[in-house]
Amino acid sequence: MIRAIQLREAGPALNVALTGEQARQLAAARAGRQPVVEVRPGPSAGRWLLRATRLVGAARIGDLDVYVAPKVPVARLLFLFGYARNPHRWQPASLPLGASDELAPALAEALCRQVDRAIRGGLRHGYQEVDAASTVLRGRMLPARQLTRRLGQPLPLEVRYDEFTADTPENRILVSAVERMLRVPGLVPSVRRRLSQLAERFPGVARLRPGAPVPIWRPGRSNAQLHTALWLAELVLAGSSLDARVGDRAANGLLLDMARVFESFVAAALRAVLPAGQLRTQTAGHLDEAGLIDIRPDLTWWDEGRVAAVADTKYKTRTPVDDLYQMLAYCVAYGLDTGHLIYAGEGGPTAHVVRRTGIRLVCHRIDLDGSTGDLLEQVRRVGAGMTLGRRPGRGSIESAA
Repeated sequence: MIRAIQLREAGPALNVALTGEQARQLAAARAGRQPVVEVRPGPSAGRWLLRATRLVGAARIGDLDVYVAPKVPVARLLFLFGYARNPHRWQPASLPLGASDELAPALAEALCRQVDRAIRGGLRHGYQEVDAASTVLRGRMLPARQLTRRLGQPLPLEVRYDEFTADTPENRILVSAVERMLRVPGLVPSVRRRLSQLAERFPGVARLRPGAPVPIWRPGRSNAQLHTALWLAELVLAGSSLDARVGDRAANGLLLDMARVFESFVAAALRAVLPAGQLRTQTAGHLDEAGLIDIRPDLTWWDEGRVAAVADTKYKTRTPVDDLYQMLAYCVAYGLDTGHLIYAGEGGPTAHVVRRTGIRLVCHRIDLDGSTGDLLEQVRRVGAGMTLGRRPGRGSIESAA
């Protein structure tokens, strides 16, 4: 029998009765390197304290369904994620989510609607290059492959030809996302039934293996009706990686890492507003002359071949002193007089001036409860603060590589 556990992002710990095996399975479940839940012994035998981490969504782990509700509304979360992946493809007006405040049900309903709308007139076909062994000549022959694979044999022929098929990258993404969503817990029977019916409408289309890279597709007029559905499908595929096994069965779920979503959104929004230069993410560098102490700031803005501004994004509301120490190290390494910390919270920027150095550590805050326009405006102000009066530091491309 499946048992449900309801948690809330940044909420209090839940005191739950679990077997030792259930607690072990929960503690082992990860999406990437991030634990799905934090598991600690409770106040008495057989009781365990469960607390949500920065992952939100739903996951089935053994005989437990774990649901973590996000702090922000689902529509806002999807805006952050969608804008981060492609600011130009994001179309919030075309994505009705319904009334659910849980990520998986809202996303499943939206995926059903958009995929159904995208393929209502039939699957879009396209030409795909095929390499095959054939008893008749199709397309063009591959002499080198014929010699290495079929030496001395007249048939079959190694050929390459273009086939007009429904097995396109777009259709593979759509059907794979539909089938992944079918394995997510917490969906109402009517939505699960609609997903099953949608999956049957992709005959002859290959499914993507879990963990395999998502095929590249290029938006254009010919596939315009698929754009929103494809964006949702990519979101599902990105959030359906769960690293846990229960016996010989893999755990399934849909989980988004809010810290990564926030970091990616800030980077995408800053890239759109920063002046001429180049914004880089996770650029490796060194703190010491010998190159033994690694540093890797979240964001560096480069101008004239040197680091002109440095920033870290922090998906938290308070400012631990360790964050300030870290940013001070970045400023010293790159020869900058200002460093920027970008938090998810309310309030205006605050600055700390480090004694005997004059280095300013500025803490910015992005209020995720604001409208989408407010969010972008807040990031624009952060970008203005990063570039105001800035001059390139002493850290060159070579010294930071």
